[in-house]
Amino acid sequence: MRSGAQEAARAAESGPPAKAQASPHLPPRTRTASRSRPRFSPTKRHSTPRNASAFSPGHVRVFDPRFNIQSDKLTVFIHKEEGEGLEKAIAEGHVGVVRDKPDPKGGPPSKAVGLSEKAVYTSSDGNVVLTGSPRVQQGLDTHIATSPDTVMVLNQDGQLTTHGPSRTEIRQEAKQDKNGKPSPSPTPETKKS
Repeated sequence: MRSGAQEAARAAESGPPAKAQASPHLPPRTRTASRSRPRFSPTKRHSTPRNASAFSPGHVRVFDPRFNIQSDKLTVFIHKEEGEGLEKAIAEGHVGVVRDKPDPKGGPPSKAVGLSEKAVYTSSDGNVVLTGSPRVQQGLDTHIATSPDTVMVLNQDGQLTTHGPSRTEIRQEAKQDKNGKPSPSPTPETKKS
């Protein structure tokens, strides 16, 4: 059985649904097909008195060139002085974040998938800060908080920094035989012969 955060990460990783661009809940300037602006897919939208727009309650998905995020609630803060660009976004409840990590050798990027109860993205530094028992998977390896107070930061290059107690689960890909099928690991008795 999958947790809500795992479902959120899978959905955030899968990309936008076809109807995300044409959602009637969004103002016309946000519904563009431009890849430079985030696309929101909220269940409901509530405006707040200051410079924030809160998308809640329900399932919220954001598809942005910088990251994909999914949560139960999203609060977006807009720069009023700077042409109404994104200042900060706070995702709460079953948060899943997907961020591409560029390959230094020029190959395809790898994905960093973060799960937590809360995530805060700030546009000034490009960081996504995960709190509330976060965990981040990069490739086969998973970095897991061992305390609810642990904070994990995914920077704009997909690198992870952890503040607080954690552990890392390192996994290895299964070896394959000549036919491309996984080969069994040798048992101790097989190694002796």
